[in-house]
Amino acid sequence: MNEKYLNPYNPEKTEKEIYQIWEESGFFNPDNLPEERKETFSMVLPPPNVTGKLHLGHADMLAIQDTIIRFQRMLGKKTLWLPGTDHAAIATQTKVEKLLAKDKIKKHDLGREKFLEKVNEFAMDSQKTIISQTKRMGSSLDWSRLTFTLDEERNLAVKTAFKKMYDDGLIYRKEKVINWDPKGQTVISDDEVVHEDRKAVFYTFKYSKDFPIAISTTRPETKVGDVAVAVNPNDKRYKEFVGQTFEIENFCGTKLSIKIIADREVDSEFGTGALGVTPAHSKIDEKMAQENNLPMKKVINEYAKMENTGEILEGKKVLEAREIIVDWLKKENLMIKEENVEQSVATAERTGAIIEPLPKLQWFIDVNKKFKLPHSKLAGVKTDQEINLKDLMKVAVESGEVNILPDRFNKIYYHWIENLHDWCISRQIWYGHQIPVWYKNKDTGNEEIFVGVEAPESEDWEQDPDTLDTWFSSGLWTFSTLGWPEQTDDLKLYHPTDLIETAHDILFFWVARMILMSTYLMGEIPFKTVYIHGLIRDEQNRKFSKSLGNAIDPLDMIEKYGTDALRMALLVAVAPGQDIKFNEDKIKAYKKFSNKIWNIARFIYSNIDGFDYDNFDANKLTDYEKDVLKYFDDLIVEITGEMKEYKLYLTSEKLYHFVWHELADKILEESKKALNDETTATDKANKQFMLLNLFEKILKTLHPFMPFITEEIWKDFPKKNKQLLMIENWPVN
Repeated sequence: MNEKYLNPYNPEKTEKEIYQIWEESGFFNPDNLPEERKETFSMVLPPPNVTGKLHLGHADMLAIQDTIIRFQRMLGKKTLWLPGTDHAAIATQTKVEKLLAKDKIKKHDLGREKFLEKVNEFAMDSQKTIISQTKRMGSSLDWSRLTFTLDEERNLAVKTAFKKMYDDGLIYRKEKVINWDPKGQTVISDDEVVHEDRKAVFYTFKYSKDFPIAISTTRPETKVGDVAVAVNPNDKRYKEFVGQTFEIENFCGTKLSIKIIADREVDSEFGTGALGVTPAHSKIDEKMAQENNLPMKKVINEYAKMENTGEILEGKKVLEAREIIVDWLKKENLMIKEENVEQSVATAERTGAIIEPLPKLQWFIDVNKKFKLPHSKLAGVKTDQEINLKDLMKVAVESGEVNILPDRFNKIYYHWIENLHDWCISRQIWYGHQIPVWYKNKDTGNEEIFVGVEAPESEDWEQDPDTLDTWFSSGLWTFSTLGWPEQTDDLKLYHPTDLIETAHDILFFWVARMILMSTYLMGEIPFKTVYIHGLIRDEQNRKFSKSLGNAIDPLDMIEKYGTDALRMALLVAVAPGQDIKFNEDKIKAYKKFSNKIWNIARFIYSNIDGFDYDNFDANKLTDYEKDVLKYFDDLIVEITGEMKEYKLYLTSEKLYHFVWHELADKILEESKKALNDETTATDKANKQFMLLNLFEKILKTLHPFMPFITEEIWKDFPKKNKQLLMIENWPVN
């Protein structure tokens, strides 16, 4: 027996050595796996932001995905798990701007080119950190294929995709009301808006003494931009006023022209049953304005200050303007009542600023416009069939080609698509994929536009300064990482990928957009299965955060208990889509399980001296030994089926209970007498074979879950012609 088993298991030393052995073997790369492997299994890593560090959410994701890829590799498949990181444009630029601000440097002081050099330097340093931390989780990713959402190859893919969508009429530029982040100074998408419940005042008032209808709002400052009042056409109180226009000479220093319009969407029971329509500062009001041919009056600018309002309000911050208007309404006896309410306030996810809906000239993807799909491999969609992007996303799941686990998320997915608006893809930041559009004669009224993968040859073209939404580039992730737009061998072999595994909070951010991009650009699904894991919460069901003081750093847990213990704690009994209530005691429990496995190895290896495992005749076994082995073989068949269905939570728990309560508590105890030479040599040999055969299969089935300790113990397993455990065959009976 190797003397190392005389000492307790040391995960810190073992894990570093084992991961180095794995990397040096080259087996993370499917090109280095045995040639006879023909069936493939592929998946991409959801790229972590380069600004971040490993947190429990990452650890959970990596534990699940590595367990799956190791299982598929042991099934004899040519497995590819593609690594990559995300440039996370807004988050990364904001981080660098904050760092520069410490030295009192602004990005405009450096200029775009030098600022981007600083950001790229920061991003690459951060990438090294997140890669190193990802390796600590035992992740068997093919690092030779490492990609970055902003590298040269992905930039070519982004520009190619943009041009194709533009040529198909799916990308357009238009002035529309968008979500504006006044702190970040950029547009953000609907999905990047966080709604927070806050206390507010619901004001009810009239524009003037002569105006016949009272309205209610929590934002009086926007009312200087009102052009209409909308009422329900069936509301008898206001029917006589519909179609009339009222001129208001003075509303807090501003002149208003208000038309009364009818709209069936207006709720007669809410407030006064009448809505002030502000087309420039509300997406709903913008729609009403378009339907009723109303003008757009912008009264709030990009810095959340008032403009085009007259002397009293001009240049004031919105909250200051609100106070001024409220005071004015009271002074003029126009205020009818004030009510304290809870209001859902739209804020920017990254900066926390209150969103200002503003009209801006931006680039959009049209999700409703029909186009011809030139090459379709999709079930239910023919080549050259006319279809729109929303229907493409829908049919991919409805047809069963994309399977979402758990299936309750199907309903949420369809609901999101039904309510999907055109996607605003332009951002007013420097870091990211610059929009591949160039302009000539921009200020002369005869503007020319050039859209291309390469810049136009003439020097008098000016490129659009905006960058693309990060989700545009990450939407191409399953195929851009495989070499698209080039028709590479990897693309032919590994796409569509088999699985995407991610948290439910980015189902729409990312998963839906990958389905959109792949079905449109490739004419096929991006992945066959979407595995949704839950969010990790503390025992009080709160998210982990530094501010709450409840954060668990996975790297600290690895240092204390080892990676295998952390992985098992994240996997056992955690069903797909189920949020996890988590604490350190759970990891501690699986550290004990690691020690139990180590002690089992010590016991078995100390009792096999002189035994020839490879040449033992299994026919000599008694019914008892045969029954024990058959019991575990039957369990392997059961857990193999569950693993193929991604039921890791069931498999891991069954293995844990068998190893601890069957093998350690019963089988080993029952074998001690024979192993201590208290019976015949035949009985001893039978027990030696039974234990080794059982332990071989246990090490193999546990390996995907606990790769480090199983690989370390496997080194000493007394079997000829053995390979690294990570490429041994799965013990299917």
